Amino acid sequence: MNDLLRKIDSKAVKVGVIGMGYVGLPLAMEIAKANIFVSGIDISIPKVEQLNQGISYIGDVTSEELAEQIRSDRLKATTEFNVVRDLDVIIICVPTPLGKTKDPDLSMVMAAVERIAENQRPGQLVVLESTTYPGTTEELVLPRLQESGLQVGKDFFLAFSPERVDPGNPVYQTHNTPKVIGGVTPQCLEVASRLYRHFILRIVPVSSCQAAEMVKLLENTFRSVNIGLVNEVALMCDRLGVDVWEVIDAAGTKPFGFMPFQPGPGLGGHCIPIDPLYLSWKLKTLDYRARFIELASEINADMPRYVVNKVNDALNDFSKSVKNSRILVVGVSYKKDIDDLRESPALDVIQLLQKRGAKVVYHDPFVAEIRLDNTTLLSSDLELALRSTDCTVIVTNHSRLNYQRIVDLSPVVLDTRNATKGIVSPKIIKL
Repeated sequence: MNDLLRKIDSKAVKVGVIGMGYVGLPLAMEIAKANIFVSGIDISIPKVEQLNQGISYIGDVTSEELAEQIRSDRLKATTEFNVVRDLDVIIICVPTPLGKTKDPDLSMVMAAVERIAENQRPGQLVVLESTTYPGTTEELVLPRLQESGLQVGKDFFLAFSPERVDPGNPVYQTHNTPKVIGGVTPQCLEVASRLYRHFILRIVPVSSCQAAEMVKLLENTFRSVNIGLVNEVALMCDRLGVDVWEVIDAAGTKPFGFMPFQPGPGLGGHCIPIDPLYLSWKLKTLDYRARFIELASEINADMPRYVVNKVNDALNDFSKSVKNSRILVVGVSYKKDIDDLRESPALDVIQLLQKRGAKVVYHDPFVAEIRLDNTTLLSSDLELALRSTDCTVIVTNHSRLNYQRIVDLSPVVLDTRNATKGIVSPKIIKL
């Protein structure tokens, strides 16, 4: 332990980050900028080649700053896991999706752990950052790493530190977002905390890996449940003939006891639609039903269908049906001003419209193409698409779009994000 701490304190430590995606690459960049050597490990050959050429494919990391770290030899990408033998710290940042049955899919985590175990040596720190259910680190990761006979807290160190990445956030990035860390032993917590303090402004230690795992799920369950609530309020307001956006804005003036959330066409991103279901799944194994989580998930998952029904109603007012109508979807990324399509509700909206026979095109300044089943759609020219559409659906409210122009050229606009706030027109239908 003392040897590893000396390396960490002197920045002579060598770190590996497994998974060069939205979490791993920004983290590797912060480590490199702290003047610590980092190996970016990924199974994708094209990604590794791009990284070593100084070309970034992540919006929060510019190619210029990536190239600087590559040139300085502080960051090097590789597909070879045998580099683990020469590393002092290995951080796992791989995806943890849900399977078709909504069960946690930890295959990528365990594949990474397997490769670490094959190259493990005494004196290393392993940190899992991938979101998962409480108990994963100690129940699945720890036993595999101890098979060699090494003792945790003495021969090697193991911790869990949940990622808190918010793509496109102009204020909070990796370095200034507080970092929760839980260790299997107090020694594990100390080693991990000493490492992260070099490149994260604030460390938040907790008593165990399980507590740290639960922190992440609480954060995103809180958001999922409150978004589910405000989505249901939107449905209520629709029935009552009340503007839900006006209600939210007015309620948001209360200086205490209220936090405004926004309704929308559904949930997107890797975290909010998925993480609460990890917790729900875990609780089912303990004979407990997480009713709030399941209800919120049900409401949020049904919002794309509600949007399509609103499109149907809007077209009916023009004596048209969805079938054979030309529908323009504006914005397909899961949130504004980024290119991330993960779990985007726009994809569900498009597919539901297509199943009803609509001729769907889309425009997104951040997403050049999308793949749906066996088809590929390319982002259309906005002006041309607006001039031929029967209905425009605003799914993602990118800042750079001219919404007045969209309203002017569209026969009818269904605005699911309140992007047209301040524009007065009978053409606009709000969520």
